[in-house]
Amino acid sequence: MAVKETGVSYYGISYAEHARKDFAEMVAHNCTAVLIALTEFDIFFWKPQIPKIVDEAKKAGLKVYLNTWGIGKFFGGEAPSIFLQECSIEDRQFTALTEEPLAAASPSSPAFREYVWGIIDELARTCNADGFFWDEPHYAMPVYPVGYQSTTDFTCRSKITQRVFKDKYGYEMPKVLTEQVRKFRHNQANELLIECSRIAKSRNPGLEITQCSLPADNNYYMSQQRGFDDWDKIASRGDIDIFSTSIITDYTAPIEVHRKIAEQTVKLAKKYGKKSQRWVMSYFDSPSNLDFIKDVVKAYSEEGVESIFSWTYRAGQGTFLSAPEPEKVWDALGQAYGEVLEN
Repeated sequence: MAVKETGVSYYGISYAEHARKDFAEMVAHNCTAVLIALTEFDIFFWKPQIPKIVDEAKKAGLKVYLNTWGIGKFFGGEAPSIFLQECSIEDRQFTALTEEPLAAASPSSPAFREYVWGIIDELARTCNADGFFWDEPHYAMPVYPVGYQSTTDFTCRSKITQRVFKDKYGYEMPKVLTEQVRKFRHNQANELLIECSRIAKSRNPGLEITQCSLPADNNYYMSQQRGFDDWDKIASRGDIDIFSTSIITDYTAPIEVHRKIAEQTVKLAKKYGKKSQRWVMSYFDSPSNLDFIKDVVKAYSEEGVESIFSWTYRAGQGTFLSAPEPEKVWDALGQAYGEVLEN
């Protein structure tokens, strides 16, 4: 089955005339779509430019998705959060056992919900995009000490979250991950995201919504305590159109690992009538043999993945996430896309 869509993420938000050249380069590298990663600062500072940049991408023939990159640190991404800088401490996620606030917004916080929903509404109203991308929504993981992820503590048990839990279930929120707590955490994240999708589609019913989920059997974390990694439940949501699973960050993993996750992704997408999407890593690290990038893309195609994206444009050249020899990685990705892309 030929791949229907190929793309890269892009965070060159500045001037449309500069982005125009980048989009032409993406097309030359066999990209048919672009994911514009929008930080809170971009949305505040470059707001007038965002619709213009979207228009330039579409003029180049690219499908355009808008990414809520790092917003509140509830969504994935390295970008800092203005919300966390300005919000009340109670709007943050708190650990259950040590009762510490973390640098992540709580999905139960009314202030954070209104903040995110306002951003989505404005972007959907002002931009002629083709879709939105919910980037790795997750609960923060307590880390004690540096580098060690707790297997007993979890988030979020803020005062706000505790009040919501008690209102829903009639008793105090436990400090341990009971099945009821797991369900509650999942539902709180779902509520925020489902409303994001509703707001976007109320502005433009044709928008496609992508949910990108962290893979639990990857090296992102050692347990499923992030609380939002039940792929089956996520794929079943009626508000999403594309079911996406995130990057495998270990290039020493054999091709069978990439193939297995692609198979799982496609199976769940088909089960619930969604399109499937997988991601290729083209930043920070590279395989010892760059042909392995082609092998990964080919494996995804053979497993029936409809949309293949890579993080990021030019393999992160010029950023601290740059891949070794980013020009070669970028070219290898473009060649791989050309070999699987549906004519």
